[in-house]
Amino acid sequence: MTDVVTSERLSAGTKTYLYTSLVIISAIVLIPLVTTALGGFKDLGDLRTNPFGLPVEWHAENYTDILFGDRYWRQMVNSLIIAALTVFLTVSVSAMAAFSFAHVRFFGADFLLNYFLIGLMFPAATAILPLFIRIRDLGLLNTYWGVVLPQVAFGLGMSILLFRNYFRNLPEELFQAAVVDGCGYIRFFWHICLPLSRPIIATVSIISFVGSWNSYILPLIMLNSEKMYPWPLGIMVYRGEFGTAWQLVLAFITLTIMPTIIVFFLAQKHIIAGLTAGAVKS
Repeated sequence: MTDVVTSERLSAGTKTYLYTSLVIISAIVLIPLVTTALGGFKDLGDLRTNPFGLPVEWHAENYTDILFGDRYWRQMVNSLIIAALTVFLTVSVSAMAAFSFAHVRFFGADFLLNYFLIGLMFPAATAILPLFIRIRDLGLLNTYWGVVLPQVAFGLGMSILLFRNYFRNLPEELFQAAVVDGCGYIRFFWHICLPLSRPIIATVSIISFVGSWNSYILPLIMLNSEKMYPWPLGIMVYRGEFGTAWQLVLAFITLTIMPTIIVFFLAQKHIIAGLTAGAVKS
């Protein structure tokens, strides 16, 4: 009922402004994606002379050669393993930490929370040298864990912040009723908070997955075997000493970003709900 009333109150000028803005934003997002996908069907000469138009001659073999090659699937599996481990650890650790910050009162809680949030100010590239030395000393170079652990560490700040805001927005009466029934913090977290937190879990999972899936600098530094390479490093195969097969690069990028686009659309409803939770405090 509220949506109907709101739509009726919108003036023609406001509707025109909204639709125009949506069309412009959609074009900004879709044009690079469509251009990349079409570029994968061109040859190198056509790509240089006609980068934004339809291919003069469609070269589907650019895609099929990649799809039926062992290298593509091996790199996709490597990326999936790294992303899955990163998502699992990030969600597990950040959910437990955020629950403690939201519902448990202890000395130094604010200081510890601010310590985690400081990580939002620094990307992984700023600490790449000490990270490399630490991973080397732990004997984790050229392993999945050498990439996963730094990604989890740098993803905890944002994840804890999102989880904490969501947990704080849960009704206080739930916790009080659970305490009356003899439910402790662990049981309340496991049996009440987590089942009610599917939107924020989906949000943090997608953010962590996309960040890990597109990570380039950490795998480049931590991995030295081509068999361990994720897909961002696989693009280097198409770059030679005297030139780059850009049509194959575009085809490879199109094929590798499709999983993230599909996952995003499948979880879009939960992502929006998770990001907006706690935005308005009742």
